[in-house]
Amino acid sequence: MNVVIPTEDTHMQHIIEKVRHGQRLTLEDGVFLYQSDDLLTIGQLANEVAMRKNGKKVYFIENMSLYFTNVCEAHCAFCNFRKDEGDEGSYTLSGQQMIEYVEKHFHAGIREFHIVGGHNPNVPFQYYVDSLKALKDRFPEVTLKAYTAAEIDFFSRISGLTYREVLQELMKVGLQSLTGGGAEILSDHYRKKMRVDKADVTQYLQVHRTAHDLGLRTHTTMLYGSIETKEDRIRHMMHIRELQDETNGFLVFIPLSMQPINPRAGIRRRNSAFEDLKTIAISRLMLDNFPHIKAYFINIGVQLTQVALTMGASDAHGTIVKEKISHAAGALTPEGITREDLIWLIKGAGRIPVERDTFYNEIKVYE
Repeated sequence: MNVVIPTEDTHMQHIIEKVRHGQRLTLEDGVFLYQSDDLLTIGQLANEVAMRKNGKKVYFIENMSLYFTNVCEAHCAFCNFRKDEGDEGSYTLSGQQMIEYVEKHFHAGIREFHIVGGHNPNVPFQYYVDSLKALKDRFPEVTLKAYTAAEIDFFSRISGLTYREVLQELMKVGLQSLTGGGAEILSDHYRKKMRVDKADVTQYLQVHRTAHDLGLRTHTTMLYGSIETKEDRIRHMMHIRELQDETNGFLVFIPLSMQPINPRAGIRRRNSAFEDLKTIAISRLMLDNFPHIKAYFINIGVQLTQVALTMGASDAHGTIVKEKISHAAGALTPEGITREDLIWLIKGAGRIPVERDTFYNEIKVYE
């Protein structure tokens, strides 16, 4: 009898066969891929999956990031955006103040407001409702993609309403989708260690489950590159993969590369390009039930985003106009990008740019 001892090569071959036959990868497979230095094989395999799902199309949106308040009761170890009430640089904008800001930067092509902010306990839940209403009344044609699952949990706590009731109140004034933030790493050990004193793993998933049940399609993220293990990352992907099996409510997965607190931090304090590309590719392979994986140029830069489009990513995010959270934490990338530059970036990767709305309906294909 011949005994075949598994080697790195045979495990990789086994994964290739599974992916090509549509079989789901396991925790062990995902960890193995992270341990492998064969980025080209991993990237090529992820590219096959992306092409199978979306062909050569890569999606982007004309959007604008908005932040009503940076005052936050949470003290997450990785965050440099938050302030305490009264701190220098702290702010809480009224709906009218935000409208004045938007009107300075707005142009007719913008289809989405991406709205996140601090968990400000000094204002009532109604403030967060009124903020959305003011925007929707003034810009009725723009989709409101607002608040993270952690913010929804916070609103529930300060209002005494259930998640469902909170979401229903927000939907009445125009909420159409949730942002993906607040996930960080879906591990209770990680959240304790990194002082993520906001929604826990179960609560994060339950908010999205409730949103999906109400008919909202949502986004989800993973903030990687600090204390988490490779196994933590794969378990994170498996948590959201299981919820997607249950609800099919997620539109896209967004791996977020951790930024150092100090903008002048050297390269050794940042994730390597190798790690960023590998994470995008592995995400595409593990999340077989997700239509899209996003390459977020704010965190990894425009040129690495271009490479990522050949390694599993099918979304290049959007124009943003002025991003604040990652830049508060030391991002060295542009705060925004033009539509023309996004089209150039996607075409430069040999892909077909597709302008989309929040829900991936195609607006214009740039052949």
